Amino acid sequence: MAEPALEIVADPIALFERWLREAEASEPNDANAMALATASRTGLPSVRMVLLKGLDARGFVFYTNKQSRKADDLAGNKRAALLFHWKSLRRQVRVEGPVEDVTEADADAYFASRSRISRLGAVASDQSRPLADRAELERRLAEAEARFPGDEVQRPPHWSGYRVLPDNIEFWKDMAFRLHDRILYRHDSEAGWHATRLFP
Repeated sequence: MAEPALEIVADPIALFERWLREAEASEPNDANAMALATASRTGLPSVRMVLLKGLDARGFVFYTNKQSRKADDLAGNKRAALLFHWKSLRRQVRVEGPVEDVTEADADAYFASRSRISRLGAVASDQSRPLADRAELERRLAEAEARFPGDEVQRPPHWSGYRVLPDNIEFWKDMAFRLHDRILYRHDSEAGWHATRLFP
C-alpha cells in the first residue's frame, strides 16, 4: 500500500510543531538539532549544528556566543537557513529567512534555565577563538566557578540569541523509489502563507 502524500495545511508552524513532537518520540537524541547555515559579508558560506531553543508564530530561536563566527556572519548578513533532519522518520524541514536578535529578557530567561556548568562555560569560553590547549579552558572554567560561587551566574553581555523569521518552510518526506513528497510554504506579509507542491 502506497504511503499517503503530505497534506497541505494552513499553518506550517503548527505542522512543524507536530513533526517535532513526533521526532522527540522517535529520534535517539536531540530531535531539536538543526543545521544552521550563514554567509559572511563576502558571501562565504558556513554551516554548523545548533539546537532549537524556542518556537512560536514569529520564528525559530537559537542561542550562542555573539563573538562566534556565526554571529560575525549574521552581523553583516542578516539571513540564515536551517535544516532539520529526522532519520528515524525519514523527514526533513528546511527554513529560510531574515534573522533578528531576541530580547534581553528572552536571553536572560533562557540563560537562567541552563545548567550551572553550561552557564559557567558560556562565561569561560571565547567561542571560535584559538585555544592553546584544553588546560586553558579548564583553568578559565575554574576561574568562572570562583567568580560565581553560588547558583547565580550572570549572563555575559556577548551571550544571547537569534530568531529566524521564516520566509520559506519546506517539508520533505522520503517516499519509495526517490519519488519524495515536498511542499514549500512561502510567507507574504499581507496574504500569509501560500503552499506549493514541488517535484522530487
